[in-house]
Amino acid sequence: MCGIVGYIGNEQAAPILLDGLSKLEYRGYDSAGIAVRDNDNEIKIVKAKGRLKVLSDKINGGASLKGTAGIGHTRWATHGEPSETNAHPHISFHHTVVGVHNGIIENFQEIKEKLLKNGYEFYSQTDTEIAVNLVDYYYQKYKLGPVDAISRAMIRFRGSYALEFMFQDHPGELYAARKDAPMIIGTAEGESYIASDVPAILKYARKVYYIDNEEIAKITPGKAEFFNIDQEPVEKELVEIHMDAQAAEKGGFEHFMMKEIHEQPKAVSDTIHSVVKNGALDFSAIGLSDDDLRRVSQIYIVACGSAYHVGVVSQYVLEGLARIPVRVELASEFRYRNPILDPDGLVIIISQSGETADSLAALREAKKRGLRTLAIVNVVGSSIAREADHVFYTLAGPEIAVATTKAYSTQLIAGYALAIEFARVRGQIDSLRYAELISAMEALPEQISKILEDKERIQWFASKYANAQDVFFIGRGIDYAIGLEGSLKLKEISYIHSEAYAAGELKHGTISLIEKGTLVVGILTQPELFEKTVSNMVEVKSRGGYLMGLTTDGNYNIEDTADFTVYVPSTDPYFATSLAVVPLQLLAYYVSVAKGLDVDKPRNLAKSVTVE
Repeated sequence: MCGIVGYIGNEQAAPILLDGLSKLEYRGYDSAGIAVRDNDNEIKIVKAKGRLKVLSDKINGGASLKGTAGIGHTRWATHGEPSETNAHPHISFHHTVVGVHNGIIENFQEIKEKLLKNGYEFYSQTDTEIAVNLVDYYYQKYKLGPVDAISRAMIRFRGSYALEFMFQDHPGELYAARKDAPMIIGTAEGESYIASDVPAILKYARKVYYIDNEEIAKITPGKAEFFNIDQEPVEKELVEIHMDAQAAEKGGFEHFMMKEIHEQPKAVSDTIHSVVKNGALDFSAIGLSDDDLRRVSQIYIVACGSAYHVGVVSQYVLEGLARIPVRVELASEFRYRNPILDPDGLVIIISQSGETADSLAALREAKKRGLRTLAIVNVVGSSIAREADHVFYTLAGPEIAVATTKAYSTQLIAGYALAIEFARVRGQIDSLRYAELISAMEALPEQISKILEDKERIQWFASKYANAQDVFFIGRGIDYAIGLEGSLKLKEISYIHSEAYAAGELKHGTISLIEKGTLVVGILTQPELFEKTVSNMVEVKSRGGYLMGLTTDGNYNIEDTADFTVYVPSTDPYFATSLAVVPLQLLAYYVSVAKGLDVDKPRNLAKSVTVE
């Protein structure tokens, strides 16, 4: 979950490293550091606790650290508290190797004991310092060069890592290695760049290499060479990145999250029209034929966090439209409970980054058991995308804010599209219903835009409830799934305790927590469940709760029950999540702003969870 960058070329490295880290700060922001080789061939390391700005101020925006090669890191702590000492880069005991790391070396204690027996001493609490010193150990012992030392260390490591190294006596060279953690290498004329995510190098290089699992890269100005763990050369092709560099900028908005909320109409439209051609779904680019869909006996949706909530929505939509059994699994639990899987089942892995560690492990478990796999991901060339049998790319573009908005919304579209196509192929809907669903889906972007035009009412309400201690979201069916995401958004960026409950479960214990003034958000977009949820809201109100209602246009009688009501345009009930989630995103955003919090970088969280 840390961000790493590297540069080697003809320009001053420090400003480029800082700029790259600024694009990756969503990956970690409790400390940062860079190492630059100066004109006297000395590697200078500067680190700082806190946000990247503290480091930038310390080196005058990079101006006070001269040199044309360097590596950098922005940290999300796993081993060792946030501190300048634990910040990366780390230098080896013999001062020969400097490195940064994203991931977790699980057997670091075992390696540390081996190194202690060989005279090594340590100054930090991190697994990264152990990794750097193990490379140093093999470098000193065998004297066969950086690639040899790194490959020997990789054989010993257990866990995940993206590693980047500078060797004191190898000027003009940077080295990188990875296993289960993202890394790309970009090249331009006489310049080379390393990063853990595309936005860091978009403005500098459009052609990149994707370094594969258990591979090593030797990077020199304008060139990259690759080796497998056995030190054998590996040939790779450059891939051109078509992402808009401006997409990773705030574009006049105060926060990335608000920008990305407003980008949802376009992202949703782009994703719809990537598979809807001339009024019909076309899955040829995904590689799923009608026969493939007919053969599927069971669907397993595996994901984490907001992507898991997409899975819960998709379960309702797939089962309702296509009448196919669906199970939704937390990726962090999936492979550890020895799941019973139908050989004719389809495993769908949902991940914005395509690098989520638990989801990647679940994908590999499914493939090991011989099941067909489909990835719903946003990042082209990511690990999950490369390893899945089929890929449905969402077209959200770069998402920088830690709290997902537009990626979630585009993942919903993937779920809807799959449900419609499964339903058509399996004869569960006729041509008229098929056309109605396609038309309703295509109308969603404009309807989302309409919701965004009326955000001031939500801003007013959010300021009124910014000091809430507890908030509950209730709903039934798809509305319950909507509440799960609304609750997560609120808690992760406002730090208010919030929970989502199936409305019928409220009286089975949780209603005891309702007291005078407790905010309860009732979600009512499903017509057949409307009256049932209203009854649950009345129970809350009779116990002193303050009610916010979220429903579709026309349900104005809700105002007899709710104290404050938000309306969204009417759509097919199966697609209601795409509209109802937007006011809840705005509610979370405005509450966080009212509390003076850092919306884009909430405490203790990072954008891409690349460690278990």
